[in-house]
Amino acid sequence: MKTASLSILALVVAQAALAGQTAAQTDGPDQVVQVSPYLWATGIKGQVSPFRRGPTIGIEKGFSDVMEELELGGFLNIWARKDRFVFSGDLMFVNTTDVRTSVLPVLPPLEVPVRGEVDSKQLMLTLQAGYRLYDAPGLTLDGLGGVRYWHISNELTASAAGQTRTAKESFDWFDPLVGLRGFARINKDWSLQAQADIGGFSAGSDLTWSVLSTANYIVTDSASISFGYRVLDVDYDHDGHVFDTRMQGPVIGATWRF
Repeated sequence: MKTASLSILALVVAQAALAGQTAAQTDGPDQVVQVSPYLWATGIKGQVSPFRRGPTIGIEKGFSDVMEELELGGFLNIWARKDRFVFSGDLMFVNTTDVRTSVLPVLPPLEVPVRGEVDSKQLMLTLQAGYRLYDAPGLTLDGLGGVRYWHISNELTASAAGQTRTAKESFDWFDPLVGLRGFARINKDWSLQAQADIGGFSAGSDLTWSVLSTANYIVTDSASISFGYRVLDVDYDHDGHVFDTRMQGPVIGATWRF
């Protein structure tokens, strides 16, 4: 059985994974907006309980496993700066479906085939604002603060002997965040970026943290491509719902600067 937790794994989003890659440049204009669609080729490992009265399940899936279950996914980051003030918004939506069949013994030699399907949807929205703490030619450091919103829903459909039963539950929470983002220009074509945040603090999840690093190749003054790696860890356990997972994998994306 799978959970919305698994859905997240589906490639998911790297919050701000590509935020500020091209244009976190100190020699750029005083006002910049960037739009970055991207892919996070992540796997997932941890413990999840998508239903309040259900068991906690251990999961460990690679990116290929996630792709087999993926129905729909969308990932987008928007980053902006005006003078020394910065803003980052990251949106992820993933819908996965996991279908399993088995045989339930009744009375030998009678057996009843059972079909189970779990449809999982996951929405994650991160909003952060901050201030440029250090600004030098080719090198910047931003302080960030904000919130990450999670919404997870699961629908289980079980069919056996001509009978069908359905159960559906959803849960959500907010995690406060604080973090840093640094940018360094290597030469006219390449730059590096690193971003980290930590939050939760038992306000939503018990603890969550994220680390991202990317290498960015500048194609034109208004476009770049980025390659990197991201780790996202969250430990949520509340009211019978458990989402204690670590997601990690490579990131690739494109950024347009306006």
